[in-house]
Amino acid sequence: MLNLIKSYFPSFLTAQIVHFLVTLNFESIFMELNQLTAISPVDGRYRKQAEMLAPYFSEFGLIKYRVQIEIEYFIALCEIPLPQLEGINKNLFSSLRDIYLNFTEQDALWIKETEKVTNHDVKAVEYFIKHKLENTGIEQYLEFIHFGLTSQDINNTAIPLSLKDAMEVVVMPKIAEAITKIKELAEEWKDIALLAHTHGQPASPTRLGKEFMVFVERLERQTELLETIPFSAKFGGATGNFNAHTVSYPEKNWVDFGNNFVKSLGLQRSKYTTQIEHYDNLAALLDNLKRINNIVLDLDRDIWTYVSMGYFKQKIKAGEVGSSAMPHKVNPIDFENSEGNVGIANALYEFLSSKLPVSRLQRDLTDSTVLRNLGVPIAHQMIALTALLRGLNKLELNQDAINTDLEDNWAVVAEAIQTILRREGYPQPYEALKALTRKNEKITERTIFEFIDTLEISDKVKYELKRITPFNYLGVFE
Repeated sequence: MLNLIKSYFPSFLTAQIVHFLVTLNFESIFMELNQLTAISPVDGRYRKQAEMLAPYFSEFGLIKYRVQIEIEYFIALCEIPLPQLEGINKNLFSSLRDIYLNFTEQDALWIKETEKVTNHDVKAVEYFIKHKLENTGIEQYLEFIHFGLTSQDINNTAIPLSLKDAMEVVVMPKIAEAITKIKELAEEWKDIALLAHTHGQPASPTRLGKEFMVFVERLERQTELLETIPFSAKFGGATGNFNAHTVSYPEKNWVDFGNNFVKSLGLQRSKYTTQIEHYDNLAALLDNLKRINNIVLDLDRDIWTYVSMGYFKQKIKAGEVGSSAMPHKVNPIDFENSEGNVGIANALYEFLSSKLPVSRLQRDLTDSTVLRNLGVPIAHQMIALTALLRGLNKLELNQDAINTDLEDNWAVVAEAIQTILRREGYPQPYEALKALTRKNEKITERTIFEFIDTLEISDKVKYELKRITPFNYLGVFE
């Protein structure tokens, strides 16, 4: 540290600077990276909820997927085969694949050290593979590693592949887990009558289970849409035209080759591109994830409100503290945590989906640094879903509070009464109920019954009206 200071400051300042830094405990700034020192809470406080995404979106993950694409591309060239590759022993393919299947952190560090020299991350991957293939008997074929490609052929194939794997292994199962839990609660509470609120005011009663099924249906529809979005890759040389491939082997159908190669990875090749993928399908996927998050946000806020109304209590673990100052409080922190992380995720999704499809002419580099953050909003979404599930598992129904609200709001059966009166041809039934329910007095069961008794209708219809209560005026729920 002293040598570093001496190299930047005159000698007469060195002593003063060192003294100042010592008083600040400057050495502590250079901390070892861990969950306590990480700048982002994704890799710090919330590491446990997000670490399953590391194999796909970390620097290690990106490098590994790049290695995979380079090796699979080389194997695909051998399988054509190009004339110069006819002599390669296909029994070596499994050994080639072992390079990425058994990829280690030491391998990734080798590539990062090489990048310090090349100042180019994909070129460092190419050199790594060539290094791994030294003394294997195929040295004469090594220049076909990365043959005819540009960096974005690797990046724009590796990144959608890593995203596809992350979606299948982590994201979709987590969304499905949330849907399953909400559906379980909907089934458990399907017969619980609940006072509805529209515009914050008491409204026609509903069923608690049905209100949860609203979110199940919304999430399921968005999940179905999500599964229709292809994972698109760009693979076509420097500016998307297979220029280098075609000039080297004009007799080969490189478009078919590119289509088949990308398809073999489970991706869809974009036919017309610049140097980079146009990211339109990626933007669609991110927008879809944002819509799913908005549904989660809506559920977070509804349950938060139900908790504040006393409709739900929350299970407490021994030793937990709700407030540092007020011992009685049990805060709905899981739903608040979920809401906060949804907000961060959606802000990033919105930026990514609007920025990535825009590039100057055939390519600028802005997509590169932006794509490195692709895992960040997905991590916040996983944190949000984890918090939502944690909160849902703590909920305990407080049916007494729900029933008290229903009993206190007999006015909500006015809709039912005036509708039946319409059926019976009673004059101006809406206006009659409006006059009753807007008096400055509490509407009770007795108030309703007394009103019914004043109506000039048959005893049979009066009996029908008196059978309607806030507890059974619930419509249908399938």
